[in-house]
Amino acid sequence: MSEKKTYYITTPIYYPSGNLHIGHAYTTVAADTMKRYKKMQGYDAYFLTGTDEHGLKIQKRAEEAGKSPQQFVDEIVAGIKDLWQLLNIDYDDFIRTTEERHQKVAQAIFQKIYDQGDIYKSEYEGWYCTPCETFFTERQVGEEHICPDCGRPVQLAKEESYFFKMSKYADRWLQFIAENPDFIQPETRKNEMVSFVKQGLDDLCVSRTTFSWGIPVPFNQKHVIYVWFDALINYISALGFGTDHDELYQKYWPADLHLMAKDIIRFHAIIWPIMLMAADIPLPKQVMAHGWLLMNDSKMSKSKGNVVDPVILANRYGVDTIRYFLLREMAFGMDANYSEESLVNRMNIDLANDYGNLLSRTTSMMEKFCDGIVGAPGVGTEFDADLIALAKETPVVVASYFDKTDLANGLAAIWKLINKANKYIDNVAPWALNKAGEKEKLQTVLYNLAEVLRLVTIMMSPAMPNTAARVWQQLGVTAEQMGNTWPDLTWGKFPSGITIHRGEALFPRMDWEAIQKEMAAEEKVEEEKPQFEPIGPEITIDDFAKLDLRVADILACERVPKSEKLLKFLLKVGEEERVILSGIAKYYEPEKLVGKKVIIIANLKPRKMMGIESKGMILSASLGDDLELLSVEKMIAGATVG
Repeated sequence: MSEKKTYYITTPIYYPSGNLHIGHAYTTVAADTMKRYKKMQGYDAYFLTGTDEHGLKIQKRAEEAGKSPQQFVDEIVAGIKDLWQLLNIDYDDFIRTTEERHQKVAQAIFQKIYDQGDIYKSEYEGWYCTPCETFFTERQVGEEHICPDCGRPVQLAKEESYFFKMSKYADRWLQFIAENPDFIQPETRKNEMVSFVKQGLDDLCVSRTTFSWGIPVPFNQKHVIYVWFDALINYISALGFGTDHDELYQKYWPADLHLMAKDIIRFHAIIWPIMLMAADIPLPKQVMAHGWLLMNDSKMSKSKGNVVDPVILANRYGVDTIRYFLLREMAFGMDANYSEESLVNRMNIDLANDYGNLLSRTTSMMEKFCDGIVGAPGVGTEFDADLIALAKETPVVVASYFDKTDLANGLAAIWKLINKANKYIDNVAPWALNKAGEKEKLQTVLYNLAEVLRLVTIMMSPAMPNTAARVWQQLGVTAEQMGNTWPDLTWGKFPSGITIHRGEALFPRMDWEAIQKEMAAEEKVEEEKPQFEPIGPEITIDDFAKLDLRVADILACERVPKSEKLLKFLLKVGEEERVILSGIAKYYEPEKLVGKKVIIIANLKPRKMMGIESKGMILSASLGDDLELLSVEKMIAGATVG
């Protein structure tokens, strides 16, 4: 017996900067769909995803949040895993670049390439984009010094670095592409990469010294490995490459498909293959870049404020609806425009009107005309042959598209059969057959419809894994009876004698106007919610102990001349009287504050404002445009607070 065929697919490991948006979800949903499809074809399929957690931008984000980099990424990675679970992503491994199993392999490969003379130390001076973690030449950033990938400003960086001799392998890479023309897909991306390399390939800066959040260079601990050199290695470190437990590597490598968005194709199609060439490791079989999901013809990004939360969409419309929309909308290799209205239209037309309606019409007629029992086929109608011919042809057509990761056209082919079945109902008019007493023809027609539903539901299950169980329940069958492999897609396997159990609409139609009103109401509620300032960085008890908080009596209060904000307070603190200025004039009438007991920071260094020395700070609480002084009722002036 021959060994079972394997299929290894990866998505790029995501930078955990915060919540992923719907554009990120496409890559992972597509990879998950491909894995499920290959398993249905009999492959031993393996799917890897994960998170890329090193680099300067992570370190900066962590510092801004008052957390350690590890704490920062740990919290966000948990959210990413929750999202993949919500979207029914069936990955086999989730690799994190902060894991020891990855770091050891990355260091070993760096060391190997260094030992053979393909990594050398020099000084780097060039333009660096922190969000993209990428160096660019003067020619690439132009006179405006703008990142050619993300459009943000770049910074001039100068530091001691190690360099990888990319230029040494340019001719070898070009020869490999010529001999493997399908390695980079689609064709337009391959042409871009070939043109890029032919213009001249610079050596790659592969270490940094200006920050510490990364994998240390094994022979020089003051350097950390460049994040992209580190991150790309995940595709083999996750398989145990170079360890005593490399069974997965031996089984699945080289990868069948690296799937990613077009903005990171250069790293995967040029840098990664050359790294593998230098390390004498086999190259993956294919690198594929899909387009972007755009909003108003612009790439989604948090900085532009046009990101869409997939969690909200999944809760509103259902997980399988979101998966179907993403896969159906994104034409192979092309960008696609997103709008929630287009999502609702796709749901209403494809899922409710076409697929859901086919199930509803079929089960309704079975209940009405045949007591809910699916009979065996017999004498048919003149319209049967065309339907059956298309039903037999469709699995072959769908597979031809899915094999190329052209999921949109594969789903379109399935819908061609669904639409044919709906047209078939109109042509054969089962209600007329029933009225005329042609029970055998009617039985055959309804069997044909049940069989079409079986076929289309199996074919779309890689894209919509939750839907099949709902369809089988209404048809009164089990998943085992229906089958879940591509060889099961042969005509005539629906068991006769089954009693159907018609249920609720599979995909109820959505009213876009009503949804808009609901969204507007939600936004209004959101706007009315208090907007809290983020909690500041942690301090120790020793830090807190430096503050001397005291109760003070307000003896007098007046506005400061020529100032719209400041009030001048005369306060009694124990036996002492002092003046403190506070910018709360728009919140209080000064005469109404006299006699109150407030809390002050008594040991704050004095400073002058409007020519008046202020000795301390009066504490208040604020939220939005509201402010209230912190006060006590009975405590005597001078009492310690804390």
